[in-house]
Amino acid sequence: MASKFLLVAQREYLTRVRKKAFIVLTLAVPLLIAAFGAFMFQIAKSDDSTDVVEVRDDSGLNIASRLVSTSQLAFIPATGALADAKKGFQKAKHDGLLYLPAGLDVEKPDNVQFYGKGNISLKKQLAVESALNKAFSDLKMQKSGLSQDQLDRLRSKVSLKTISLDDTGKEADSNALATSGIAYVLALAIYLFIFIYGVQIMRGVGEEKSSRIMEVMLSSVKPFDLMMGKIVGIAAVGLTQFLMWGLLSFGASSVLLPLLAGAGMEKPKTEVAATSNTAATAMDQQNGEASNAGERFDQNVSQQANPANAAGRFDIFATLGNLPIGTILFGFIIYFLGGYLLYGALFGAVGAAVDDQTDTQQFMFPITMPLILSYIVGLSVILRNPDGPVAFWMSMIPFTSPIAMVIRLPFGVPMWQLALSIFLLILGFIGTVWVAARIYRVGVLMYGKKVTYKELGKWMFYKG
Repeated sequence: MASKFLLVAQREYLTRVRKKAFIVLTLAVPLLIAAFGAFMFQIAKSDDSTDVVEVRDDSGLNIASRLVSTSQLAFIPATGALADAKKGFQKAKHDGLLYLPAGLDVEKPDNVQFYGKGNISLKKQLAVESALNKAFSDLKMQKSGLSQDQLDRLRSKVSLKTISLDDTGKEADSNALATSGIAYVLALAIYLFIFIYGVQIMRGVGEEKSSRIMEVMLSSVKPFDLMMGKIVGIAAVGLTQFLMWGLLSFGASSVLLPLLAGAGMEKPKTEVAATSNTAATAMDQQNGEASNAGERFDQNVSQQANPANAAGRFDIFATLGNLPIGTILFGFIIYFLGGYLLYGALFGAVGAAVDDQTDTQQFMFPITMPLILSYIVGLSVILRNPDGPVAFWMSMIPFTSPIAMVIRLPFGVPMWQLALSIFLLILGFIGTVWVAARIYRVGVLMYGKKVTYKELGKWMFYKG
């Protein structure tokens, strides 16, 4: 019995991995992933340019000198009256012209005008409004008797260091971004694996049934062995493909990403620094206080350009070592295989029950609904509150636990919950295999009959 089961699994595996489509897809997907990553990197890099905004200040309140430039937005003075400034702006390659009219009220600064070439983007408008709000707030506080040094000392920027404290009192660095990213990747991998290869099981069974090959195979192999052999064989195909994708994607990314990162590091820094010098020099000429704004911006740029600070952005990877890697890998493998076997048996039963592949939709919906629901709820609810009641109950239900629990694993799960969830998943797998086997043994030999849910219920209790 065991040898026949293994022979079916071997046949399914070798038949599929030798297909040209499998080889082409296995080699092409990592290249497409690397190309897509490079494309997204280029898009992100193109958005790092600094917008230069000219400022014409007729308010008499010295607002222009209080506008602090950033790496995304730099302010420079406009020359001449408003009409001349408009003409100069239309000829220059700058991104906006800000006009502060005379008689501007500090308490209610209305009628501030911002000119742009074409329609102004919301991002740019909000950035200018934020700079203006800060400048007017500084002016109000100075009018109340506070100096610029006092204002700088009053401002604080808190950098929150998160620490995970377990039941034994042991402390470890925590990073919500890294934890959430791992949870998302694990959930997506299980979701895609179950969906893609579960459908392959269903189609494979349906094709063999329609070609009447099944009748020959059943003369020497029991239906249960045939069904489980297909499930395990296709699972081996999927694992092989996922492993090859992972290795090839890592290789392609390790070659392309350093090249792209090296090509993109210097240009944004040079542009920002040049804009900073232009803004600081021009503001100094307009007003004596402008040098303070230029100095503050130069400090900001130097901090951003500092390699040590750039390296600090990758501190997220340092926290990975503090995660329960062993528990995460163990849980992922269990739920990866358990979820696939559970859903794979149901997909195989659907493929055996129907003659026409168009009829599979009515039976696929109730099967795939828990899978889709767990993925959507997992990313929208469980990821935000991994210890909440929704997360707990969905990680206990066998149909939703493969995705729900792997999302919770990086955040830390009590061992009793993990053990109970795995136990329930095994029970769920045994139950679905029993149901699928009862349907499969009748359905693979049933031709020309429209199958209903009532009919499937009868098949489960047929004897023989």
